[in-house]
Amino acid sequence: MKRNSPLFDKVLGCLLGGFIGDAMGTPTENLSHDDIQQRFGWVQTFSGDGTDDSLLKHILCETLERTGGHATADAWAADWIRHSQTFVNSKLFFAPVVATFWKLSGEQVLPRDAGAGNMASSSSAMCISPMGIVNAGNPRQAVLETFEVAGLIHHNFCRDGACAMAAAVAQAFVPSTNVESVLRAASEFLPERSAEAMRVALQSTLAMARESAGYEDFRARYYSAAIDVRQHFTDSRETVPLALALVWLAGGDAQKAVEYGANFGRDADTIASMAGAVAGAMGGASALPQAWLDTLGSQADKQRALADRMTRLVHARAEAARAAALIVLETSV
Repeated sequence: MKRNSPLFDKVLGCLLGGFIGDAMGTPTENLSHDDIQQRFGWVQTFSGDGTDDSLLKHILCETLERTGGHATADAWAADWIRHSQTFVNSKLFFAPVVATFWKLSGEQVLPRDAGAGNMASSSSAMCISPMGIVNAGNPRQAVLETFEVAGLIHHNFCRDGACAMAAAVAQAFVPSTNVESVLRAASEFLPERSAEAMRVALQSTLAMARESAGYEDFRARYYSAAIDVRQHFTDSRETVPLALALVWLAGGDAQKAVEYGANFGRDADTIASMAGAVAGAMGGASALPQAWLDTLGSQADKQRALADRMTRLVHARAEAARAAALIVLETSV
């Protein structure tokens, strides 16, 4: 695959947007926007390699590579066990991820059952963009496959949040796509009844964004809208709708979406990472600021190499789907 192809550019944009968003939002996580303003002013630079968002995402990419782009809960769980020392030694992982790891390694719980009972969080949604990448242009399929994979961490509405994010990323790869079609795809293929909690959260947050006069007005409205009654600040009913609302407010511009997320506060690293992945896939890596790419240093080459491998997976899956369709068409004549 050519590294200068539009598909490669979108894959790399998705990976870089998510990675940079994670790193840029790390210092502002769990702060209010007032705290951010007082401590940092407007955050638009970053350092470091991000958090558990990026760690889990990269492990999921490994799983997709190993399975030819067809990850399952079992396959992803096997790679968690292979990376046992990462989970044991790192203090980055949040409660649901830690719970799943010990269920898998210590209690021998089946991977498909591991997410049952875990607390609500963004742990499944924050790292799920690779499922959108390998299902580029097919948000419906992205939802179906993500529901299986995300079950390793969650069996509740958080799983639906992961499906929404994967669908948004998949739609972002459509060449003629726009922000509205990406937002529509995020909820279009979620079950009407079973995913009601996530659907309602998406609808209400996006409505607030549309009614706002811009980013700062939306942020102020959101913070004043009884935010204290929400569950934990990592609850995916907050982070997933917020990430998509920021993509809308940014007009699909990845730089704006990432900076909006990093300066929003709350679960800033995850919000900025998810917003960056979606907007990055829309505009591609070529639309990202050169200063950001320079800041990445050697990590830029690692992300390009990963993007190359992920692009090959997208192409291989598309070719296999086309071959299967031709067989059906030929035998139906």
